[in-house]
Amino acid sequence: MPDYRHIEVNEVGDVTVVRFRDRKLIEDIRIQELGQELFGLVDSEQRDKLLLNFSQVEFLSSSALGKLITLDKKTKNIQGEMKLSNIRPEIYEVFTITKLDRLFDIRDDEADALAAF
Repeated sequence: MPDYRHIEVNEVGDVTVVRFRDRKLIEDIRIQELGQELFGLVDSEQRDKLLLNFSQVEFLSSSALGKLITLDKKTKNIQGEMKLSNIRPEIYEVFTITKLDRLFDIRDDEADALAAF
């Protein structure tokens, strides 16, 4: 299993659960590295069921949102699915304003998201 700097990866059944190590996803270099780690899950490891748990994330930049959109496309390209959970209200508001709440399957908590696969 690869060594990840920005994410923690666990398996729950056939679902890959990803937790973010950084509380603030705002620095460009970190977001680039984060994107590489996330994309590798799909591109290299062919993981087709991703659950991104945002419980540790306090701030998300527009650049980080762009990485999530790309990750969603990559996942769908391999007939996979991706769900998001545990998003703080202030971050969820950004998803709503940008209408990304319509693109992503966002669940209240990890258990609810796992049950939805």
